Amino acid sequence: MFSGGSLERFSIFAIGIMPYISASIIVQLASEILPSLKALKKEGEAGRKIITKYTRYGTVLLAILQSLGVATFVYQQGIVVASPIEFHISTVVSLVTGTMFLMWLGEQITERGIGNGISLIITAGIAAGIPSGITKLLTLTSQGSMSMLTAVSIVVGALLLIYIVVFFESAQRKIPIHYAKRQYGNSMMQAQNTHMPFKLNMAGVIPPIFASSIILFPSTLLSWFGSNDTNSWLHKVAGMLQHGQSLYILLFAATIIFFCYFYTALVFSPKEMAENLKKSGAFVPGIRPGEQTSRYLESVVLHLTLFGAMYITIICLIPEFLTTALNVPFYLGGTSLLILVVVTMDFSTQINSYRMSQQYENLMNRPDMKSLSRK
Repeated sequence: MFSGGSLERFSIFAIGIMPYISASIIVQLASEILPSLKALKKEGEAGRKIITKYTRYGTVLLAILQSLGVATFVYQQGIVVASPIEFHISTVVSLVTGTMFLMWLGEQITERGIGNGISLIITAGIAAGIPSGITKLLTLTSQGSMSMLTAVSIVVGALLLIYIVVFFESAQRKIPIHYAKRQYGNSMMQAQNTHMPFKLNMAGVIPPIFASSIILFPSTLLSWFGSNDTNSWLHKVAGMLQHGQSLYILLFAATIIFFCYFYTALVFSPKEMAENLKKSGAFVPGIRPGEQTSRYLESVVLHLTLFGAMYITIICLIPEFLTTALNVPFYLGGTSLLILVVVTMDFSTQINSYRMSQQYENLMNRPDMKSLSRK
């Protein structure tokens, strides 16, 4: 209140929930690569608890490293009056405790509420910055620092980006599936025609999150080691890795595309899916079951991943150009926009499902329905 929000920005939640997100992604990727974690993943609830424990340990480790970096950066500014050891210990304990509390709160929301608690916390943090950004935009417009046309263009552009994200996140490629006649006991199941939906963006928001983390880590280290000498090459490279710079945009786009293919290859196995279709007596019309179906599904997924990677890259880079070109007073990254829209869509879907289930339960509890079910 007295410092214009500066104290609030360096609160016990300063590093947020990102260490937990990074640890979750690392453990999830490792469970697809390491045989021991892959075996745990197949053990059901017991294996899930062990993987969750590893994720928590990783969260503590990453939070300690990140809070040490924050403490070191703040101490180098010359504004701390405490001793280095006292300041680093108190800062690390406070920031790690804040992250662990957010992790616990997210798990409680997931178990006792609706939707994914961690995603809702991240979405709430992103949405909480929107009113202040709108206030700054209105202030600049009223002061004459920004024209009304530019302000309207920013608002319309943001709404257009949200519409594009909703459109592409809802896009699906439906592969037709035909089930032959099957016999279960004494009954004969008739042939059925259905479809297998494939999302355009199968990797979700993981590629931009991973890309941001990878680029942020070396730029942070370079800014620390090269902060004392503005003419050093470390300081120059750190400046080139800042938001809006050409090197940052190039590396950001390349890493997003790489992780789109990498994560899709980890979570999707066309050979396993083709085998499951063959065992259930299903096939793609015009494609022979087995190896040809596997190659066909792989080709479809590769094409979808290409367009999905292009879509995610463009969505993440457009705010970078707008922030730099139009001098936007607040920063709304493409990753934040994706998380905001995707989590909101998922939460809305779960709310509708919950309402439908409640209506179904109320319908079944009616006296006439109970008597009908007894008959």
